[in-house]
Amino acid sequence: MSFRKFPISAALFAAIGLVSAAPGYAQVKIGVLTSATGPTAMVGIPQKNTVPLLPTQISDLSVEYISLDDASDPTQTVTTVKKLLSEEKIDALIGPTGSPNAMSVIQFMAESGTPMLAPVGTAAVVLPMTPEKKWVFKTTQNDDIIAKALVQHMSRTGVQTAGFIGFNDAYGENWLKVFTALAQQKNIRIVAVERYQRSDSSVTGQALKVLSARPDAVLIAGTGTAAALPQTTLAKQGYKGTFYQTHGAALPAFLKQAGPAAEGTVLAASLMLVLPEIDDSNPAKKIAQDYIDRYKEKYGETPATFGANVFDAGLLLEQAIPVAAKTAEPGTKEFRSALRDALEQTKELVATQGVYNMSPEDHSGFDERGREMITVKDGQWRLLK
Repeated sequence: MSFRKFPISAALFAAIGLVSAAPGYAQVKIGVLTSATGPTAMVGIPQKNTVPLLPTQISDLSVEYISLDDASDPTQTVTTVKKLLSEEKIDALIGPTGSPNAMSVIQFMAESGTPMLAPVGTAAVVLPMTPEKKWVFKTTQNDDIIAKALVQHMSRTGVQTAGFIGFNDAYGENWLKVFTALAQQKNIRIVAVERYQRSDSSVTGQALKVLSARPDAVLIAGTGTAAALPQTTLAKQGYKGTFYQTHGAALPAFLKQAGPAAEGTVLAASLMLVLPEIDDSNPAKKIAQDYIDRYKEKYGETPATFGANVFDAGLLLEQAIPVAAKTAEPGTKEFRSALRDALEQTKELVATQGVYNMSPEDHSGFDERGREMITVKDGQWRLLK
């Protein structure tokens, strides 16, 4: 009797094994960490809101998103990421929102062998490439691509001296480094450098120092509505030169916060800001419009470009997950490694802000197709012609 039961049990266990291994029953777990509250909330809210628009079925695999808020606090970011890795055993992470937050968790992502798709501004999360940073992919344009366009515009318009006011963190630090090198090449002297915190409510002292240096132009390296503070302060103090902003200011709330002081601002950023003016031949226009339409249908408002950084992360994973699944089962170290490799091999993926081409040396993948020169005219973002 026991002899007869054994083969039945073995067959049952074999069947169970086949079911659990079948691709249709496997589930991919993606952690999403945003700063939906705190000083970086203007950036994090559209990112959090984008999560319901991400694909829940990729090929024959179901996808679960575990969306959490780190309150813009790097310490909380670390705690939350550790929990996602150890308890939820995620296959990949989208986030976190802030550059300092992302820098604080790179080592933990690398130690666990889990890919991170970081929707942050600073290129320091992927450059210079290191064994740890090979697990990080960046879904925004690298600073140098944006900075080159700004410095070229400065040079063409006769700017000879410039001031700089930037965040006192990884975002501001990398922007100062990139801007200094490019300005030197164009013989533009940086005559004032000032820093401020994301949570500051006043930058009067910094602005007065920049004003006293009398630069032809001022570059502000901040994100969200915090990018407006130095600009409005300088404008009130009587500064009449040209304001330049990074792609960190590319959201409707910046225009509202800066008010009349925003007029004439120059920045290089995603085509999403000026989508109606973009030619239909641009391959990213259709993808961007689809994202905007879906977001507006769900929330009744137009998304900031920061939300698109999360949407693009979903597009990258949608292409890479089926490739990784040919190698290993979701939930395993082998799958995470294969997913990293697949992301690195991304070629000509059209997304909301441009076209991604990843490589072992380039984990951002944008080229000049990922930026547009933009200005503020009559209180609206307009293509700079």
